Amino acid sequence: MIKCTFENGKDADLRHVVVDSLIIKDNKILLIKRGPHLLNPNKYALPGGYVDRDETTKQTAVREAFEETGYNVEVEKLFTIIDSPDRPQEDRQNIAFVYVVHPIDQTGKPDHEVTEVAWFDLDKLPDEKEFAFDHYQVIENYKNSLA
Repeated sequence: MIKCTFENGKDADLRHVVVDSLIIKDNKILLIKRGPHLLNPNKYALPGGYVDRDETTKQTAVREAFEETGYNVEVEKLFTIIDSPDRPQEDRQNIAFVYVVHPIDQTGKPDHEVTEVAWFDLDKLPDEKEFAFDHYQVIENYKNSLA
């Protein structure tokens, strides 16, 4: 957690902004498996990460998707913003912008944060216990929005 000291001398914990992407094609979703050195190691997750300085959340979605999957993507729409301070399995109370994105082509390889990249049928996901954070619920919410 980043600490910020205000002029009055009081410290405040700041929350971080992250972006996650629902990479969807033909009723399938692209998931990553997090590296063993990360929080929630060896668990499935949506590709995503922190917003860099001077970067929009859409730019983050494109950058993180490429870094973690090797896919070039196109952002279709903002699906949801999750700002609950009680998100499960988190240590920083991240605020997440979740985008629906379309894969264009795979021209790269996953970075050091990822041990696996795999497509899953939206109706045949890994067990909820195998997911990091609240990503399983995010996917379920996406599926329910299609009904």
